[in-house]
Parts: sequence; structure tokens; C-alpha cells
Amino acid sequence: MSECSTISSKVTVTHSSLRQTCTAASFTSSFRGFFLSVWSSDQYDHIDKHTQSGLDLLERYIKFVKERTEVEQNYAKQLRSLTKKYAKRGSKEEQDCKFSNHASFQEILNELNDYAGQRELIAENMITGICVELTKYLQDLKQERKTHLSDAKKAQQNLESTFKHLESTKKRFAKEWAEADKATQQAEKTENDLNATKLDVEKAKQHAHARTHTAEECRNDYAAQLQKYNKEQNFFYYTEIPQIFNKMQDMDERRIRRLAEGYCQFSDIEKKVLPIISKCLEGITTAGKKIDEKQDSILFIEQHKSGFERPADVEFEDYTQGIKPATSDSSLHPPKVRAKLWPFSKKNKVNLLPAAAEDFSHLPPEQRKKKLQAKIDDISKDLQKAQDQSEALEKMKGVYEQNPQMGDPSSLEPQITETAQNIGRLRGELAKYEVISHTLHARIQFMPIIVVAAEQPQHVYSEFDDEFDDVESPIGQCMALYTFEGTSEGTISITEGELLSIMEEDKGDGWMRVLRASGEEGYIPSAYVKHTP
Repeated sequence: MSECSTISSKVTVTHSSLRQTCTAASFTSSFRGFFLSVWSSDQYDHIDKHTQSGLDLLERYIKFVKERTEVEQNYAKQLRSLTKKYAKRGSKEEQDCKFSNHASFQEILNELNDYAGQRELIAENMITGICVELTKYLQDLKQERKTHLSDAKKAQQNLESTFKHLESTKKRFAKEWAEADKATQQAEKTENDLNATKLDVEKAKQHAHARTHTAEECRNDYAAQLQKYNKEQNFFYYTEIPQIFNKMQDMDERRIRRLAEGYCQFSDIEKKVLPIISKCLEGITTAGKKIDEKQDSILFIEQHKSGFERPADVEFEDYTQGIKPATSDSSLHPPKVRAKLWPFSKKNKVNLLPAAAEDFSHLPPEQRKKKLQAKIDDISKDLQKAQDQSEALEKMKGVYEQNPQMGDPSSLEPQITETAQNIGRLRGELAKYEVISHTLHARIQFMPIIVVAAEQPQHVYSEFDDEFDDVESPIGQCMALYTFEGTSEGTISITEGELLSIMEEDKGDGWMRVLRASGEEGYIPSAYVKHTP
């Protein structure tokens, strides 16, 4: 009886301790589960939303910069189109650009075109320095964030799995504890039953003992699982999750810092080109300040100065005196004097050139003189190039003749012949335009004398008539070395071997005046003849 009481007492004590352990474990587990929900649900979701919001902001900024670059590119494109639209093209516009106000406007267009280039540079640097770099950085952040969230979720799932196992162990312990409690009560009831045999009492006690032993094992399993869970929960909340959240905090702070740098780049990229933009704007201001209205007027006058003298006053015709008989038509009329003193007047002018534009005869004297000189300069440059080419070919031919392995000298003959013909043609053209220029120069110098003569008394004209009618004597003889076609006014044609009388020596301009046997007199190139005794 005492043994049964001891067992019953032991079972009762064990049962009581199990009841207390189960109640405490249930409270602790419930608290931990609530804490887990706060950390893993609320905080996790907040961090998830916050980091995602940061990535969304970074992506929005990238899109913003892209649209800004499109604005810059369109702006630059429109500026270029504008400058191209107002830029002058053609010979007339190039002529106008000699004036400072026209040239300054062209400089403004050029500066604006450079300004457009700087806007394009801003767009290009923003694309490469901000959009491309931040897009790559954003992809890295997304992958890093995904990894951190995956680690946090995996850690939470591991803790939840351990918690579920703890709950399962606790339920098993509670079930076994209830069965042990029931068996203990049954054993006590059987022991107190006077009708129960000793075998029934022993059997009931053994059953209660077995149940109690099983409950004790479940208790130990539950306690071990509870210890394991608490350890994992402690690691989860104090080590694993803080580390993951710290990494995400560091990631978000790096994202913020990089975004701040992107904000600064947005300004710095434009600041870098501001000095050049300032130079473009200063160039526009300089172009405006360099305009000289007086110089433009002078340039316009020089370009369109005709070279003609102003007409003399119209004389008063007194009809009250009656009409005087024309006693002499020798020198009373200035036109007659002009005709004798000016042999190249429009009345006597014979234009043998194929087209008026070729000798610029359609222009006033001063303008024609400038055009002729420009034409002579161009032909001289071409002639010099042709002569240089001819010398180079001759040198190359000499090298080939000395070193046949380097080339065939005869292969250069076509080029040498062509170059020689080109030189001959250019010399002919140069001579032609020099004759025209020389004649025109003499006309321009002689024109003031005509006007002054027209204003002199009647006896002055008679003196000019007498002087001009005197026959000049030749000052020497020469023979033509080459045939020359005098196609311009004031020149004559000569043939090779022809004997000529020299009426006026070359005065340094490459021309001399001669008299042919037929009585024809005019200018020829000095290089085309040689003096004879």
C-alpha cells in the first residue's frame, strides 16, 4: 500500500510539474509567435516597401534625365536648322558678307551653331554619365535587394518551420500528459476500490507509470525543441535579421548617395560646358560690336564705283543771238575732240571677244579693272602650278632615264605633252587679259584729261588737234618671234618673222606699241619680239 502511495504521489507530482511546464511553454511560445509576426510581417513589409520606393525613385530619375536629353537634342536640332535656314549661300551672299553687318550676322549664326553643339554635348554626357551608369547600378541594386529579401524570407521560413515543430511537440506532450493524468486518476480509483483485486491495482499502476514515462519523454522532447527554437529565434532576431536589415540599410543608403551624385551630375555636366557656351555668347556680342557702319558704306562705294567722271555743266544756249554759221568744224565741238583724243570710245570700239562676260566689258571701268586683275591672278596661279608640274615631270623623266628600273621615261611623254599644251593655253589667256587690262588702265588714266579738255576754251582743242595729228617717228625696229592674235581693243595681230617699227617701248607692264608695214598700229606683248639693228 505504501509503494502504491509513493508511485501515486510521484505520478501526481510529475503530473503537476508537467502541468506547470506546459502552461509556461504555451505562454512563451505564444509571445514569441506574436513578436515574430511584428518583426517578420510589419517591419519586413515596411522595409520591403521602403527599399522598393527608393528603387522606383531612382528609375524615375533615369527616365527624367532621358526626357531632358531628348529636350536638349531637339533644341540643338532646331537651332541647327535655324542657323542653316538663315545662313547665306551663293556668290551674291558671299559678296554681301564683305560688309561688317552681314559678316557679323554670319558669325552669330556660326556661334549659335557651336552653341547647339554644346547642347548636344550636354545630352550625350547625360546619357552616358547618368542614364547608362544609373541604369546599370539600378539593375545591380535590384539583384542585391532580391538576394537580401530572399535571405530574410528563407530565415523567416526556417524559424516558422522550427516553430511548427515546436507546436507539434507541445501538442504531443499535452496529449501524453492528459493520457498520463487520466491513467493516474484511474490507478488511484482502482486502488481505492475495495472490490478491485491486487492484480487490477498493479495493472492500473503499471499503465499509469507507462503513460507517465511517455509523458516525461514528450516533456523532454518538448523542452529540447523549445530550447532549440528559442536559440534559433534569438539568432533570427538578434543576429540574422539585423544583419540582413543592416545590409539592406547599407544598400539603400548607397542608393541614396548614388542618386545624390546623379543629382549633382545633372548640374555639373552643364557647368562643364558653360565656359564654352559663355564664349559662344561672347562671340555673338563681339560680332555685334565689331560692326562698322562707316566702313560698310566705304566698302559699298568701292565695290560699285564706276570710274566715270561727273558730267560737266550744261551750257546755256542763247537763241536771241541767232544761229551762228559753222565757219569751222575743226575744234568747236568737244565730241570731235574726244573722238580724236579717245580712240577707244564706244563708237569706235570693236569687241572681238566671243562673249561680253569674258572680258567683263559689261561692267564700269573700275569694276572691270578689278575683275580683270582677279582673272589675271587666277590664271597666273594656274600657270605657276602647270609650270611646277612640268618641272616635276621633267625631273622624273631624268630619273627614269638614269635609272630604267624605276620606270619607263616614255610613259611620261603624254603627261609632259599635255602639260606643255596647258602652259601654252594659259600663257595665251594671260597675255589676252593683260592686254585688256593694260588698255583699260590707259583709258581710265586718260579720262580725266578728256573732261578737263572739254572745259577749256576753243583754242585748247585746236592745240590738241594739232598735237594728235602729228605723225610719230619710230624709235626702233624689231622682229616677231611668235604669232600673236590681237583680239582685244588696242592690240594688233602679228605673224612670226614679221618686221615691225617700235613706236613706244615697254614701260615695265610687258607691252609695247608697234607699227606694221600696212600702217596698222597697236600693242603687242614685249616677249613676242626681239630688237633688230
